[in-house]
Amino acid sequence: MINFPQKLNLAQTPTPLQPLDRISDELGGPRIWVKRDDMTGCAISGNKVRKLEFVLAQALSEGADTVLTCGGIQSNHCRATAILGAQLGLKVHLILRGTKPAELDGNLLLDHLSGANVSYYPPSEYQRLDQLFEQWHKYYQHQGRQPFSIPTGASNGMGAWGYINCARELADDFINLKISPSAIVCATGSGGTQAGLTIGSHLYQLDTLVLGIAVCDDKNYFLRKVRDDMRAWKQCSSSTLDIESIEIHLNDQHIGPGYAKATPEIFATIRHLSALEGLILDPVYSGKAFHGLIQEIKAGQFSESSDLVFIHTGGLFGLFAQRDQLGII
Repeated sequence: MINFPQKLNLAQTPTPLQPLDRISDELGGPRIWVKRDDMTGCAISGNKVRKLEFVLAQALSEGADTVLTCGGIQSNHCRATAILGAQLGLKVHLILRGTKPAELDGNLLLDHLSGANVSYYPPSEYQRLDQLFEQWHKYYQHQGRQPFSIPTGASNGMGAWGYINCARELADDFINLKISPSAIVCATGSGGTQAGLTIGSHLYQLDTLVLGIAVCDDKNYFLRKVRDDMRAWKQCSSSTLDIESIEIHLNDQHIGPGYAKATPEIFATIRHLSALEGLILDPVYSGKAFHGLIQEIKAGQFSESSDLVFIHTGGLFGLFAQRDQLGII
């Protein structure tokens, strides 16, 4: 019996697990299944809402009326937090890395539309993120408010419960579809989704490797970050699971130029999969990770596998901000 903490019902779950037979046939490799976490909601679509169901429940239980969080200019997490904050009657303040663009687009447009307060910081200042959180935390306290801080991507011990819960769904999916995938593949950008899936795969005995395809930092960074999130989860759970003995699997060969920067090949993959399967990916997370998965399949990495699962973490709105790189006239 796994004792979950209190959560809010904010996501449309369980999400479907669907086969991608045309791209699977084209590659001549294992059958690829996609867990449609881009369908967790409309404006709140993506993986972040699963984590926020638990993290925002904690915030409310502690009496918070203001939420502080952070991310890049086109952060999916910040957009989801802004919209959920509006739904829950919480004031939201976003600490964003970068300068305010001339036009609001994509996730950033929705941040402002949802009434979030937005502060922009160039990368040199954003490096002082802990100090920025402390500064704004004190600011709201002095206003008589009750602020609650959420880290990048809601990736911490509490947020990990979101993808432990997803692993519980996958366990049912595998039984219902009569499949035993050899790997669950996800984009890894802040580490929390992979941490939760890795823990959940052991708690629910999926007998399935969880592979994170890094979209920004290198393998060593994510091995530490995912482990730290797993340890943080252990501290806020009653589980006896031996976190230290669990192997973490990372691939950092498909990062490209850096975070939120995709190569023409990745944009080509996004266009191709959209036309072939009607599945829309984004250039920051899902597109980069799926492109990496294709390259690994072509290289024979999964030659012994019959089925693979890809976690679609959403990100559609971020695609609009990079429309000029899609090569569509």
